[in-house]
Amino acid sequence: MPEKTLSIVVIDQVPERANLITAGLNGAGYAEVTVISNTVDLVGRIAAINPSVIIVDLENPRRDTVEQMFRVSQQVKRPVVMFVDQSDSDTARAAMDAGVSAYVVDGMQPERIRPIVDLAIARFNKFHKLESQVEELSTELAQRKTIEQAKGILMEQRGLSEPDAYGLLRKASMDQKRPLVEIAESVIVASKVGL
Repeated sequence: MPEKTLSIVVIDQVPERANLITAGLNGAGYAEVTVISNTVDLVGRIAAINPSVIIVDLENPRRDTVEQMFRVSQQVKRPVVMFVDQSDSDTARAAMDAGVSAYVVDGMQPERIRPIVDLAIARFNKFHKLESQVEELSTELAQRKTIEQAKGILMEQRGLSEPDAYGLLRKASMDQKRPLVEIAESVIVASKVGL
């Protein structure tokens, strides 16, 4: 059975389809299902509900719907499953670029709902883990550049070797109990104001 805390929002403007999806989700063990049929202030409404997963069911996705899913994905940061009856490769690609975790053509079939939701959650979690790693590496690279720049300034201004410039930065970091990158930033700022 799925986690008891897993909640799902279904976005569907056709009540009959929304009822079929809800029944399929309930049959798969998902009891906490909320249906949104009006997409006005969609991001705000989804944020207020704070679901674990978002399911969108459409007959034929339009570009504005895909763009709206992009905003939802970026702001709410939840797995999005999109069921569509018709599609083309450009729309499917746009949906995946918009952050849709699972894009299923030929509509929702109740017996497939559980594996699709599980897959969407797994893909979403993997993507966000990779995104976090990229962000960490980017921050680390920026910090290294800052430290390299500060070493260069110290080497030029004081005639130090690279190891000596790094040692001076490191000693200041330990003495002041501040991160090395903060000391490096201070050196850069000081050099720009001519101190």
